[in-house]
Amino acid sequence: MRVFVTGTSRGIGLELARQLAERGDQVVASARAPDTSTKLGALRSAHPDRVEVVELDVASAESVAGLERRVAPGAIDALINNAGVVGKLRPLEELDFDDMQSAYATDALGPLRVTRALLPRLRQSSVKRIMNVSTGMASLADNGSGGAWGYRMAKAALNMATRNLAIALGSEGFACVAVNPGWVKTDMGGSGATMPVEESAARLLRILDELSVSESGSFLNYDGQPFPW
Repeated sequence: MRVFVTGTSRGIGLELARQLAERGDQVVASARAPDTSTKLGALRSAHPDRVEVVELDVASAESVAGLERRVAPGAIDALINNAGVVGKLRPLEELDFDDMQSAYATDALGPLRVTRALLPRLRQSSVKRIMNVSTGMASLADNGSGGAWGYRMAKAALNMATRNLAIALGSEGFACVAVNPGWVKTDMGGSGATMPVEESAARLLRILDELSVSESGSFLNYDGQPFPW
């Protein structure tokens, strides 16, 4: 399987790329500044025949517009839209709306831009799987603590985009889902996170491997079960 993964310079994205390459899949690993990630560079060096690294800023329309030309020829079987930012965590009275718009550009519009840009390659495959890495904090039903305004709102928008993608592409055999990766021990997850990044990535890949068209449009937890919208 050939899988395109965004946000692979660190965290979940890097671990997804590593596990995919080590199990024998082809990986197109994108990052905003790939040359600054020594771990991504090491992964490419360890698997030069399996890992292709592409520079990509998902929040930049210009960067995404030229994406297909920068990727080696051939079909892409699956897309994992993982790149994301949390943004500033501030109370209502101190919200930074420019920062919130920046989070929206990355977390909500970014995956949609990348998906549209790669549709010609995804359509060349018979697999046709799209996984949008969301968060449990995007859930309306499960929000009991509030806060994280920009992050929650942007990821909730990503969930809606996932549902729309499932409807728009369903007749072509695509399976599109949003997933909650858990509270993961990464720089973004912070010191209180409980799940090792290796476990989260492995669970997400299990979902990707087993994903069926009947699940398209779903919001899934890392264990593969439905997560409350």
